[in-house]
Amino acid sequence: MIIPVKTQNGSYNIYLKRGALAKAGTYFELNRKVLVVTDSGVPAEYARTVAACCKDPIVITIEMGEKSKNIETFQYLLTCMVEHAFTRTDCIVAVGGGVVGDLCGFAASAYMRGIDFYNIPTTVLSEVDSSIGGKTAIDFMGYKNIVGAFYPPMGVLIDPDTLQTLPKRQISNGLAEVVKMAMIGDSELFDILEHEDIASNLDTIIERSLYIKKYVVENDEKEAGLRKTLNFGHTLAHAIESANSMETYYHGECVGIGMIPMCSPNVRARLISVLQKLDLPTETAYTAEELLEACRHDKKASGELITVVFVHEIGKAELQTMPFAQYAALVKEWLG
Repeated sequence: MIIPVKTQNGSYNIYLKRGALAKAGTYFELNRKVLVVTDSGVPAEYARTVAACCKDPIVITIEMGEKSKNIETFQYLLTCMVEHAFTRTDCIVAVGGGVVGDLCGFAASAYMRGIDFYNIPTTVLSEVDSSIGGKTAIDFMGYKNIVGAFYPPMGVLIDPDTLQTLPKRQISNGLAEVVKMAMIGDSELFDILEHEDIASNLDTIIERSLYIKKYVVENDEKEAGLRKTLNFGHTLAHAIESANSMETYYHGECVGIGMIPMCSPNVRARLISVLQKLDLPTETAYTAEELLEACRHDKKASGELITVVFVHEIGKAELQTMPFAQYAALVKEWLG
């Protein structure tokens, strides 16, 4: 399946096909020098498979986890390209989850003011969300995604077979972003999550999530309005990640918790039920006071105002700009 994404900043295809990893050269232009970047949590065979499709591959492996999404690893990627004499005609291929994709995209945007970047996501979260849309970033001074750029990939290759090696917790982690997609734009997808077997409907779940993200990105690439709805649950999520140094909770788990205060009571009950079905946490040990300070540094905060995404009805999201004190009250109501 080919899902085209067309934006003002560039157009590219998302290729969704089981078994496609071994044919990466069919989908991407790899007849050149290629920096293939993966992490220690991804089966090494995936990067080797991609490298076998390249004319001149250089494969590097970074440490898995959010802690690698920093300026030191960013510098390491740039250093590798300089040492191997990469030019503007060469490219980077990310093979892994959102951390690898974010790092590679940002490095590609900066090296020689921009070289080609391809993304091969291998986690549920990156396949349904972070690999699409052109947002690239690193964490800095303890704050999530605070340094980055909009830099869309030249192409995205999604092979659901790569999910077979994921631990159950990582599957659940990615499905939290699927829940987010359903909450803001697809009530039928939410019904699937609520009532159907997840494993037997996984390809459908990925496809529907991709079409939601495609629609949003095509209509608002630079986050002027509509794309902000993709931040549903993320203000509190990023605060949780900052509070626990991005180690205790996975990103999707934080998003699941972050969505709960931002919806009406009847929607909240159904949301919690689905999160529990997916073995996702619905509360955190951190107090509201501990998290709200980090929320003040969120990109969506401006002075004493903050723009948040609120869901009154499943499938429909609403942007609300409110005093920070009002947002704090919502968080305190849920977390106590």
